[in-house]
Amino acid sequence: MDSGIECTISKFTDDTKLCGAISTLEERDAMQEDKKRLKRWACANLLKFSQAKWKVQHLDQGNPKHKYGLGGEWPENIPEKDLQVLVDEKLNINQQCALAGQKANRILGCIKRSVPSRSREVILSLCSTLVRPHLEYGVQLWGPQHKKDVDLLKQVQRRAVKVIRGMEDLSNEDRLRELGLFSLEKRRVGGDLIAAFQYLRGLQER
Repeated sequence: MDSGIECTISKFTDDTKLCGAISTLEERDAMQEDKKRLKRWACANLLKFSQAKWKVQHLDQGNPKHKYGLGGEWPENIPEKDLQVLVDEKLNINQQCALAGQKANRILGCIKRSVPSRSREVILSLCSTLVRPHLEYGVQLWGPQHKKDVDLLKQVQRRAVKVIRGMEDLSNEDRLRELGLFSLEKRRVGGDLIAAFQYLRGLQER
């Protein structure tokens, strides 16, 4: 599949991406040829790329935004999900933060409606397993930078710990201290340090 491809190609399960810095018509044509090579490879192996899932994403404000075709012009869909992380052409993560908060709040609401117990053990176990992953999946890539996004995610954690019996009248800081939990901000800092250590020591695939 990679044979003859000039651009950077990345593959994950059934997802294939071509990436490159495109500023000239020659570079655009090289990208277009790589797309044709991929289509020929797919045909030779009795496979077919899904036309509905073909997307073009232009990054950088000065991008000339060339048009690309492969059996028809590819639609541009900005923002676009990459491994479930929502990214737009400015690499702005506001929408990803909103999406993560929305998913986590939805699951938390289901827990509150369907689980009668409000014990510490039950609620912490459910929230750690079902709610928190939505707030932390891939967060080293999209960690919130703006206060409104930080507050949006913090509000989910605040709602979750308030569900626990006996925590209703405490401040959020006191709840976390009583439950032995770190805030989401501290967890993100810890995750960043671990990821940086693994990368520098060669323990993580680059």
